[in-house]
Amino acid sequence: MRKAIFGGTFDPIHVGHLHIAYEALYNLKLDKVIFMPSGNPPHKVNRVVTAAEIRYEMVEAAISKEPLFEIDDYEINNSNLSYTYKTMEYFNNLESQTDWYFLTGVDSLMDLKKWRNVDILLENCNLAVFSRPGYTHEDIVQMKNYIEKTYKKEIMYLEIPVLDISSTVIKEKIKLSRQIDYLLPCGVQEVIERYHIYK
Repeated sequence: MRKAIFGGTFDPIHVGHLHIAYEALYNLKLDKVIFMPSGNPPHKVNRVVTAAEIRYEMVEAAISKEPLFEIDDYEINNSNLSYTYKTMEYFNNLESQTDWYFLTGVDSLMDLKKWRNVDILLENCNLAVFSRPGYTHEDIVQMKNYIEKTYKKEIMYLEIPVLDISSTVIKEKIKLSRQIDYLLPCGVQEVIERYHIYK
């Protein structure tokens, strides 16, 4: 089996996230993409993040009609800070025969050397990074080569079309009472309205 963990705050999840998940599914020939809403991400300790249970519900609604997508609550059930190396260690121990991937943006690749226990992370998964706005191909290749040389592990770079949609922009549109349904997967807007978030 080939499975990928797609981590993120998903605050809220939007069509850009699903676009990335589908492209990873096809490009990496995955059997499953598992969405992992973050519990307490260390890089967002000073930011206001919507309650984990609501973010989980939004993701659940977004992927409900796709049998190759799943959701897992491992990180939101963990009261400690959500470190990716611990998450991948957990899943690798849980399914040691599975070929695990961790799906993240090139912005994370650029900061990877600051992450906790990168060597343990790369022992427990294949890192697959996707394009994000604001990074040149040269910058990405240079950092990819640096990480591969430093940690002796290949990094997969998914050159997929970028949908420049951000959760921040969606929140701003909600505050301004603007249309957002075209940016959100089916069912997500209903969750947002039910809990009156982002107002």
